Amino acid sequence: MAEKDAKADDPIDDIIEDKDPKLHIPQKLPILLLRDIVVFPYMIVPLFVGRDKSKSAIDHSLSTHRMILLLTQRDMETEDPKRNEVYDMGTVALIMRMLKLPDGRIRILAQGLSRAKIESYEEENGHLAAQVTVIQEPDTAEKTLESEALVRNVRTGLEKATSMGKNIPPEVLIIATNVEEPGRLADLTAANLELKVGESQAILEITDPVQRLKKVHELLAKELEILDVQSRISTEAKGEMDKLQRQYFLRQQMKAIQKELGEGNELQEELKAYQDKLKKLKVSVEVREELEKQISRLAQMHPESAETTVARNYLDWMFALPWSKSTVDNLDLKKAKRILDEDHYGLDKVKERILEYLAVRTLSKKIKGPILCFVGPPGVGKTSLGKSIARALGREFIRISLGGVRDEAEIRGHRRTYVGALPGRIIQGLRRAGSNNPVFMMDEVDKIGADFRGDPSSALLEVLDPEQNYSFRDHYVGVPFDLSKVMFITTANLLDPIQPAFRDRMEIIHLPGYIEEEKLEIAQQHLVPKQVKENALTLRLIQFTSGAIKKIVAVYTREAGVRNLEREIASVCRKVARKVAEGRRKMNKITSQNIEAYLGPPKIFKDQVQKKDQVGVAMGVAWTEAGGEVLFVEATKMKGKGGLLLTGSLGDVMKESAHAALSYARAHAKELGIDNKIFAQNDFHIHIPEGAIPKDGPSAGITMATALISVCTNRKIRWDLAMTGEITLRGNVLPVGGVKEKVLAAQRAGIKKMILPAPNKKDLIDIPKIVAKDMEFIFVEEINEVFAQALKKK
Repeated sequence: MAEKDAKADDPIDDIIEDKDPKLHIPQKLPILLLRDIVVFPYMIVPLFVGRDKSKSAIDHSLSTHRMILLLTQRDMETEDPKRNEVYDMGTVALIMRMLKLPDGRIRILAQGLSRAKIESYEEENGHLAAQVTVIQEPDTAEKTLESEALVRNVRTGLEKATSMGKNIPPEVLIIATNVEEPGRLADLTAANLELKVGESQAILEITDPVQRLKKVHELLAKELEILDVQSRISTEAKGEMDKLQRQYFLRQQMKAIQKELGEGNELQEELKAYQDKLKKLKVSVEVREELEKQISRLAQMHPESAETTVARNYLDWMFALPWSKSTVDNLDLKKAKRILDEDHYGLDKVKERILEYLAVRTLSKKIKGPILCFVGPPGVGKTSLGKSIARALGREFIRISLGGVRDEAEIRGHRRTYVGALPGRIIQGLRRAGSNNPVFMMDEVDKIGADFRGDPSSALLEVLDPEQNYSFRDHYVGVPFDLSKVMFITTANLLDPIQPAFRDRMEIIHLPGYIEEEKLEIAQQHLVPKQVKENALTLRLIQFTSGAIKKIVAVYTREAGVRNLEREIASVCRKVARKVAEGRRKMNKITSQNIEAYLGPPKIFKDQVQKKDQVGVAMGVAWTEAGGEVLFVEATKMKGKGGLLLTGSLGDVMKESAHAALSYARAHAKELGIDNKIFAQNDFHIHIPEGAIPKDGPSAGITMATALISVCTNRKIRWDLAMTGEITLRGNVLPVGGVKEKVLAAQRAGIKKMILPAPNKKDLIDIPKIVAKDMEFIFVEEINEVFAQALKKK
């Protein structure tokens, strides 16, 4: 084995001033393989030799011409390199001295003579040998400006590197100053730059002296940049250390002054305060042990360290949580009912559920908090209902919005290892509430997102499960917290986006929207007084009649809730407030006749029902988030080949219903009194007006079938009859959803008679009595019953 006897930054022992011109280099030389060093011409370098082949090569060299080829291997770990595992270019060296060491190794002192390229690589007499081609250094030509500039730059660079802390022997600088040949200066500089083996070998293989010096100059410039950055880092580090030492000295002085003045140690006082709080705190054994552990850790920390701040924040959070603090529930059922009625009109199902909970709570103190989910369109009062429930129960109210939340840590919190870690929103909300049994409302649970950071919906499964949430573990808190006393209420506009496991943990209560009479009561009891007060008016200056409110509901808003109704009322109040501000202080009575003067022309056109029987025009009803609408289905026939054209932005389900209706008509043509030739000689077109609005769903099946049969039989359809129901190919009428909204839509349009599927009879319980009393419902099981009711005889 051959290696350099010292690290790469050790100085070169000596530099040959000139080669002996009498030395003749033979064409075949023994090879000494080097592992981690490249020897340049003019270098004298000590080498330790351990491999048997290398020892044999040295013996052969010493017994002949004392010359040897120093060749570097590509991988220093290879013990017996092959031809392709060594570099092609090496350095012919003269062995100046040799010393055998007690451990069996040999130490030699070798002097580089010239570059040589190997032509062959073989083993003979126990050592490696090679045929070589000596690369003679070109004769010194006339100096060019470029070579002179390079020489000067390299000399200057060496001096600068030395001044910046580079370990370059003084004798090297002296020789560099006196060397004029570019190639020799390049070799000298490369030998002292601590280059990697690959970089050194690349320089060795450049035969042109100027090109070699240019490459060395580039490497020297890179080294100077590294030294500059290294120097700057050292300076900054020293400055920071000086600053920290100064701060430490000042703090020690401050401590000594405080001790002389008799002032206590702040950290000790803080620890004592924590221990006093812990004695008073009613928590489980696990929580107490964790707090004791953190207080003990804090006592061992330096007051100014970053870990101290983390520990303080954690302890502050833990002591601020309401582990055993609860508010006393209002168990007076009559008082609770009165509060709920004061705040909201209608919503009987929700109020009944809350009163049931209170009744059970009166009988048992161990009941777990219910987990309710209010589902309904915007503006029906889901969030305000949560506040009202908290007021009725006498509890604190906390609300968080989960719309757009994508990070699981928003629910469970961050682990304390992260900078700026905080508990999740659940624990934060309980701290704000100051009690462990608040009414906790989570808005917009149907709009929770999910990405690579986790799924908040899945994190909420534990929170909203009564069998698990008694030991909820927040990542930041790290110990169980009992959420079983919390009354969780969630809100959503739609159930479909909520994942099934999440939905299963909640008790779903639907808030379908308000009818016109309910909106009138809500406006008179809540919205008008609120807006009158907010606009600095009094009931002596403004008064809304029932007719005015009904007209606002009918032709200025179309919604299930009352948000737009409140905006329109606020708009009227602002206009009256302007009159008052201008000095016209008199009563402004808002009626159905003068409402347009305040709000402009109507924004919504009521469904126009043409009060005459027509062929091919049937009235259906559709469910919408705004509470349902009347839907007209128009059908006609024209000469053709039995095709069916569907227009009006219909969805796939509605298209399938239309095809099912046509198939039923063709299959039962004889019993319906239809000539089969009609289907072969005519095309049929079904259109549903308001084509820009997408429509879908199965409930228009019987409506489209009625319109088609009307066209085929030329029988008129009754104008005062609305219908809804799904049709099958066998003529059965299947039940549909949204019955309440559809009935209210028909009632708003002035329709008094309505056809419903027989299974939907049970849904009439949800229809307000005042509406059900004025309407006649016809329940059908087969489509023929629909035709009998809807189609007039010829």
